Amino acid sequence: MWKYRYWTFIIFLAAALVGFFVYKTEIGESNFAFKLGLDLRSGSHLIYRADTSSLESDDVKGAMDSLREVIERRVNLFGVSEPIVQTEEGGLLGGGEKRLIVELPGITDIKQAIELIGKTPLLEFKLMNPAMEKLSEEELKAKTVDEVFIATPLTGRFLEKSQLTFDQTTREPQVLLSFNKDGEELFAELTKANVGRILAIFLDGVSISAPVIRQEIKGGVATISGGFTPTEARDLVRNLNYGALPVPIELASTQTVGASLGDEATASGVKAGIWSFAVIALFLILWYRLPGLLAVVALAVYVAINLAFFKLIPVTLTAAGIAGFILSLGMAVDANILIFERMKEELRKGRVLSDAIQEGFKRAWTSIRDSNTSSIITAVILYYFASTPTIKGFALVFFIGVVTSMFTAITASRTLLKALGTKGESRTTKLLFGSGLLNAKR
Repeated sequence: MWKYRYWTFIIFLAAALVGFFVYKTEIGESNFAFKLGLDLRSGSHLIYRADTSSLESDDVKGAMDSLREVIERRVNLFGVSEPIVQTEEGGLLGGGEKRLIVELPGITDIKQAIELIGKTPLLEFKLMNPAMEKLSEEELKAKTVDEVFIATPLTGRFLEKSQLTFDQTTREPQVLLSFNKDGEELFAELTKANVGRILAIFLDGVSISAPVIRQEIKGGVATISGGFTPTEARDLVRNLNYGALPVPIELASTQTVGASLGDEATASGVKAGIWSFAVIALFLILWYRLPGLLAVVALAVYVAINLAFFKLIPVTLTAAGIAGFILSLGMAVDANILIFERMKEELRKGRVLSDAIQEGFKRAWTSIRDSNTSSIITAVILYYFASTPTIKGFALVFFIGVVTSMFTAITASRTLLKALGTKGESRTTKLLFGSGLLNAKR
């Protein structure tokens, strides 16, 4: 009995600390503040026009999908909360124009939004024209880029990433390039046929590096070296990653958007959550009496732990996410109800209260485990196959709620009940552990 009262103290202390942490970090005012989606706060809306004229019709869809993934990775790299990046095609009046739409929650400065996405030129790899290799530097300056260099099929579409590395022997900075599967084959063919020639790298028509092909390069990984300073190598890596776009894009329009639901929706969601908690608490106390009261305490612990998780992960709360959290409130008491019903069955069989509590938890556990496992599987599948951040947010909040509810039911509720230390039978015990509005009957 005393050990359960000890753990009860620990639970209340932990819940108080978590509650204080949640209370002290208000929305938008700390590193651990709640993060809201674009439907609950303002943000930036950018539209880019994609030039797919140089691609075959069969390659357009794949290129646009790759473009979306590249931009999404680039935006996520800067920690933007749940950005929305999607592609669309203009209708007949739009001439079938391909567009990229980027929405950035919480970013209201258009200039900052554009900087988050970075430069948007096309990255190209060009071979030096053999006829120009014997010309002097002064003579080359008089020529155009198209005269000096020959375009190759290798572009930023095939570049997965670049990164800064250092030679293990000389410790000189190097730039490591990694190509995708298609780029691996293309790069191997290109280097095999042009050993000894210059393969210049152009970003927005400007040469940013002109390495010499020393040998055939297989495996899709190449190293650029030769007198770089760390700063120069880092700048080259940044430019390569900024330019690693499948197709060239141009900023078509920008605007700052207000929250589609805004403060009113946030307030309504919080109000609904409070009412849900109050009604559930009233039902538990009226119907299950003392165990119901302890279940309300466990539910409060559940709410505090969930909110702490939302801040620490952090979870971006959208309207759907708040709805998922409110839904999880109702589901969080399922385990307690199963336990209480099993306890009543054991009491009817004539068991003393302490044994009824122990057996009730034992018999209810398999049902709690199986029902919550099925909910967890559903949440994981929904999150994995979700096509929009809104659905992913709902699935994530639901998953956290189910896992936390299992923890609070099996630990907090059980510990609080066993901490009572009630033994034997009495009229008061029957009253406190009865069911419904009338006295329990054996």
